[in-house]
Amino acid sequence: MGDLMLDVDQAGELKAAFRRGNWTNAEIKRLCEGDILAQVRDIIRGRLELKAIEHVIDCDADPYLPEGWKVEEHQKSGLLKWDAKLVELWFAKGQQNGKVLKGDKLRQELVGKPVLNACVLDYLLANPHLIPEEWKGKCVFFWGTIYRSSGGNLYVRYLYWSGGGWDWRFGWLAYDWHDNNPSALRTSN
Repeated sequence: MGDLMLDVDQAGELKAAFRRGNWTNAEIKRLCEGDILAQVRDIIRGRLELKAIEHVIDCDADPYLPEGWKVEEHQKSGLLKWDAKLVELWFAKGQQNGKVLKGDKLRQELVGKPVLNACVLDYLLANPHLIPEEWKGKCVFFWGTIYRSSGGNLYVRYLYWSGGGWDWRFGWLAYDWHDNNPSALRTSN
């Protein structure tokens, strides 16, 4: 193993490459840990292959069940290979242009639409790097799973950015939905 001397030009090239790739300081630190750079070198030399991870969500699985709740409705939809480009954030006409729509009415408008269920919400919470940046500032609802609380009320869970990370809450179907409350739908592409 030879002595490596990084000159100023090489350090500048690395810095420029990290900036082009929008690397964070934490990511650069992680790259320098253990044998990660040796593995990158093996990829460059053709000894290792880089393969993208496929994120497949089982939308037929039983959804997470908050304590004291039961599942009122769970629309199973098979396996979903996650691709944020194949998800539409949909708004009913009654929740656009400053209008509000009761959750019960919105639920009826969503009948027959390819709504995503709570299995997708939970998968995204476990893999927050998959959540599109443009979802921040919205409460994204997963209408494919409707819950009933111990008090008898119907709820649908939603994903939201809480400043420090992603989390979930729930909307009571008797509440109003407005232009900050899209429904997550699977597109046909």
